[in-house]
Amino acid sequence: MRRLTMLLAAVALFVGASLAVAAVARNVAPPDAKTLLAQRPQVFLLDVRTPEEYRQARLDGATLIPVDQVSRRLTEIPRDRPVLVYCAVGSRSAQVFNFLARRGYAEVYNLDGGIYAWASQGYPIRR
Repeated sequence: MRRLTMLLAAVALFVGASLAVAAVARNVAPPDAKTLLAQRPQVFLLDVRTPEEYRQARLDGATLIPVDQVSRRLTEIPRDRPVLVYCAVGSRSAQVFNFLARRGYAEVYNLDGGIYAWASQGYPIRR
């Protein structure tokens, strides 16, 4: 019985710690991302595509940190601001989104469908 109680306590502690890793971590559709950016100008907009993709088109105000550089450039991503991550279609940004959430970033969003979904809604992109 004591062993079971200890096991349940350990599981509860692990689950609680996992839930506390990121207070907010979720995918957002382009309309929700647009609203987020309009209502909260302090959002850090993180583009994780390649430099070539970034030069072709990007969201205004985005910071480029390619997906393969995120772990070594982590200090460039502020912990005290919400972070909205995007890529072309949402795959690479989902990886970074999960990575940041596991690293304890308090508020992280992934642009579902990436810049293509954003542009398909007629929202502005910078060329």
